[in-house]
Amino acid sequence: MTKAPRGDLFDPACPTRRLLNRIGTKWTSMAVKVLAEAAPEEVRFAELRRRMPGVSQKMLSATLQSLVRDGLAERRVEPTVPPSVHYRLTDLGLSLESALAVVRDWAETHMAEIDGVAAEGS
Repeated sequence: MTKAPRGDLFDPACPTRRLLNRIGTKWTSMAVKVLAEAAPEEVRFAELRRRMPGVSQKMLSATLQSLVRDGLAERRVEPTVPPSVHYRLTDLGLSLESALAVVRDWAETHMAEIDGVAAEGS
């Protein structure tokens, strides 16, 4: 794979663009936050769903599968009936939480301003 020039968001191979395609959803950032708050402990699937209002079981499952596939989280299944599924962030996932926290801080500082401008334009 050819390495994209740094910062070229228009290039599909750009690392930033590829990362945002993978983690740029509200559900991903919420799941990472919940798992980071519990770190280094695990969180059961049902607890994640309870702590993420509005997420469907299907969407949470897809989100967690992506995090596991990308090496950001680990999944452990207890062979009970029904199976008990647990998740925790990897060290790589914990490092992502730091970056997402910066975005959350920015949003908390500026969303009222953005909402105000958007309302004026309506």
